[in-house]
Formats: sequence, C-alpha cells, structure tokens
Amino acid sequence: MNKPLLINNARLVNEGTIFESDLLVRDGRIARIDPAIGGDASMEILDAGGAWLLPGMIDDQVHFREPGLTHKGGIWSESRAAVAGGITSFMEMPNTLPPTVTLEALADKYALAAEKSLANYAFYLGATNDNLEVIRALEPGTACGIKIFMGASTGNMLVDNETTLSGIFRDARALIVTHCESTPVIKQNLEAALARYGREIPVSEHPNIRSAEACYRSTQTAIGLARENAAPLHVLHLSTAREMELFEPGPIDDKLVTAEVCVHFLHFDSDDYERLGNRIKCNPAIKTPADKAGLLDALKSGRLDIIATDHAPHTREEKADSDYLKAPSGLPLVQDALLSTLELYHDGVLTLEQIVLKTTHNVAQRYRVIDRGYLREGCWADLVLVDTNRPTPVTSERVLSQCGWSPFEGETFRSSILATLVNGQVVFQDGAIVERNAAQRLEFRPQR
Repeated sequence: MNKPLLINNARLVNEGTIFESDLLVRDGRIARIDPAIGGDASMEILDAGGAWLLPGMIDDQVHFREPGLTHKGGIWSESRAAVAGGITSFMEMPNTLPPTVTLEALADKYALAAEKSLANYAFYLGATNDNLEVIRALEPGTACGIKIFMGASTGNMLVDNETTLSGIFRDARALIVTHCESTPVIKQNLEAALARYGREIPVSEHPNIRSAEACYRSTQTAIGLARENAAPLHVLHLSTAREMELFEPGPIDDKLVTAEVCVHFLHFDSDDYERLGNRIKCNPAIKTPADKAGLLDALKSGRLDIIATDHAPHTREEKADSDYLKAPSGLPLVQDALLSTLELYHDGVLTLEQIVLKTTHNVAQRYRVIDRGYLREGCWADLVLVDTNRPTPVTSERVLSQCGWSPFEGETFRSSILATLVNGQVVFQDGAIVERNAAQRLEFRPQR
C-alpha cells in the first residue's frame, strides 16, 4: 500500500477556474482538495513550488504499432513517451497487424497493455466492409469506440460499402469515430500529380493530393449519416478551415457530432514542407496557413471540441525515403503534444483553462470516461505538473519514442513537464521515467 501523497503549493486548473490549493491523493484517487491540508510524517509530499497542476491529458487518437509493427514502436516505448509529455491516458487505433477488427484481437491488445503500458489505455474496434456482425456484438464499454476509415486507409480497413456504413451508424452501441477523406477525390488528384511530375512528386503536393475537397466531402457524408441515425459521432483530425462550417460552435454538452484537431495542424502549415519534407507528411495532410488560422478560430469558438495527437511513429529511414509515394504518413507526437499546445497559451491564443478543456475535460465527456479527466475529489489522480516559465529544448536525445526523432527538433518550447502521475503514482519526474505498474484500463459509460 502506497503512502498518501500530498501535492502542496500548486495552482490548480480545472473546470474553467484557477485556484491555489493542496491536493491529497490516497489509494490512487484524489481524496481531498483544500488550500490548507497540512502534511505529516504519514504522507509523501510533492512540493509544486507554485507550478500549474492540471488533469493529465487524455489522448483519444494514437498509433502505438503493437502488434505487428514493433520496429516503429510499441505500447511500452510509446506510453513512456506519452507520460513524459503529460499524457496519462490513451486510446489506440486498430490499424495494427493483425488489424483490431475482431473481438479476439481487441482482447489481445488489452492483454498486451496490461503487461506493458505506463499510461491508462483503451482500444478501438476497427470497421471493415465485412465485420458488421462483430460491431453489432460489441458490448458497450468494451472498446472506446468504433473506428471507420471513410477514405484511403491501409490494409482492408477502408469502409466504402454504403450498406455497411448505414448499418454501422444505425446499430453500433459505441461512439463512432471517423477518418474522413474521399478516396475518389484523392485518386483523381494523384493521377493529375503523376501526369505532371511522374514519380518525382514533391511532398509539397501532399495537401493538394489529399485536398481540402477530399476532406470536406467525406466529413459531410459522415455527419449526414450520424444525423440520419441519431448516432454519436466524433470526427478525427480535422485539417481544413472549410470543414469548420459543418460543426456547431459552443460547449460540447449534448452535441451529437463533435470535432477534433491534432497538435500538428495547429503548429505547422504548408510552408513547412520545404524545411521538413516527409517528416510532416501525414493523413490528412497539413494544409495552408489560412487553414491553420481557421482551425485556431474554431478552437476558440467551440466548433473544435478536442485536441489530440494522431501519434504515428515511423523510423528515420522510412521517413527519409525521397520517393513521395513510398514515404509513410504519420508523426511521433505524444511527448511534445501538451508542450506544443501550451505554446498557444504563451501566444495568447488559448487560456490554460481552455487548453485543459480541449485536452482533457471534453475528451472525458465525449467518450464518457468514468472517474477521469477532472481535478475532483473521488476521481482517479491522473495529474501533470507544468512549469510555464521553464523552457524545453527539443533534441533527438530527449525523445523516448522508439523511432528516436521529433518533428519539433530544433525548437524550444516555453514550458516544461515537471511530473506526471498515473492513478496517484509518479511515473515521470525531473526529466526521468519512473517505471511503475500504475496504469489501468479505461472504463466508459454507454453512449446510447
């Protein structure tokens, strides 16, 4: 049994307020929040020194590559990077080998995470054109959601059969999440690029091939299906200003359809392809400065509800391939996600309260996560201590993802992660991982 842990001299950021308080953790949960708890010899004490205490980020979209692609990363390596970045819970995508499109494959992933993960975990069940009966058999709470690739997926996970799509939106008993890009539009754009450049397509053409029109058409289709079937829908990694008109502004409360943006769309734009090349190649593509500005505006208005990562590591060698068609899409992001989002606080774009809302509170609410995502007595103590006055230079040496690189290398974030706690146990502190078996499987209330 661990001793109670007292965090004192902290500035708590929670549910739209900032206040100075102590916080007591007992048996993995927040036992008491009070400005004058007072420590004694029975407690461990963590002096926050006036730093910000936030609920840990819940990342609803990661690719940790296990099983089958472990030369890129695995649950152990990528969860270490996540907790070093202040992410205390993750939800992992189904496009592994084998893909997570059966209940047996889903159970196998949970078993792997129980053995290896440093952060709390949950997994998606993937949709295909022929596993509708599996989706119907999924018990509520077993998966964090049903993932539909509505365009340009890897393997056999593209769902383009209209009957299957309608059946999923009608019958699924879990949150539906979608990757929205139109495959026919992408194919047409790629054919035009090949006609112009041959095999020497520059990576700067990526946002023209995986275009704003491709995104808009697919997102419009998904929202139409959700409304037709009264199905809860979360649209992932939105990348264009135009798509924002499809979503409602305001608080997440009672929204049928919610929207997400990822950290790289808020930090990079198409001007960065010349400097970073395939390192920032991802799907959907990073688009124009005007698109980035539109996404930032949508964050402030509430059209975008959640900030996530879509963390997707590839090796340096894979990313260095000069052939645009061969270089894989995806970026390693979990270690730097919260720090890059805090740059918006330094720039005066978002407040700390808004950042906590988008990275944690709204994720817990959208996915109906039980007893996590808030600094509340009784909730699990998933916490991150942040110093907004201590810079963090981004170097390859500090990268904990197995791939060993970051798209932010050479930059300096203006904040630092001082400590991360998962279920009341310190798993990262003073720049070092503390190996603990603290992680738990996330639990969810039914969606419908």
